[in-house]
Amino acid sequence: MLSSTFRAAAKRTMSRTMATEAAHKPPIDLHGMHARYANATYVAASKASVLDTVEAELNGIKLTASNSPAFQSFLENPLISRDQKEKTVAELMKGKVSDVTLNLMLTLAGNARLVDAPKIADTYSQLMKAKRGEVEATIISADELTKTQLDTVAAAMKSQVGKGKKVILSTEVDPSILGGLQVQIGDQFLDLSVGSKIDSISRTVA
Repeated sequence: MLSSTFRAAAKRTMSRTMATEAAHKPPIDLHGMHARYANATYVAASKASVLDTVEAELNGIKLTASNSPAFQSFLENPLISRDQKEKTVAELMKGKVSDVTLNLMLTLAGNARLVDAPKIADTYSQLMKAKRGEVEATIISADELTKTQLDTVAAAMKSQVGKGKKVILSTEVDPSILGGLQVQIGDQFLDLSVGSKIDSISRTVA
């Protein structure tokens, strides 16, 4: 009797544990070194209910690295010892960022990986965009598009990305495509430019 009761209790505990882990699992599977750090940070941030806070903090660190040569040099400099980098990170960030972000940066310092912080921030942002159902799309045109044209393209894209997804649209102007559009949605690329059609015709008649 006790044995069956124990097994039932253990089963319930395991089920709850699995459900909890699933609730904090990153929304998409990303692989590689940057992804390992980003995935671990996402899980920790989810459990602490600070996902958005950590995203903002990591983006802030990335922005600081791009704007401050001194900070960028600190991240990249292999001559600074790991212990010194950990100490400096703690001095700069303790009490100013969440524990999750601080732990990540201290771990990177201890592993001599601070130089990868900006790319890890980008990878974490990928996870957050997937969580929000955001799909990035870039429209490249020969001339700047009007608002009406942008609205038409955005509506067409929304119908392609699936229900519940939000298209985050950006535009670029590239006169070399001559006319038409080039469209990048996620990892898919569609070339509808006049330039590509001319190239195709040239290859055909060559």
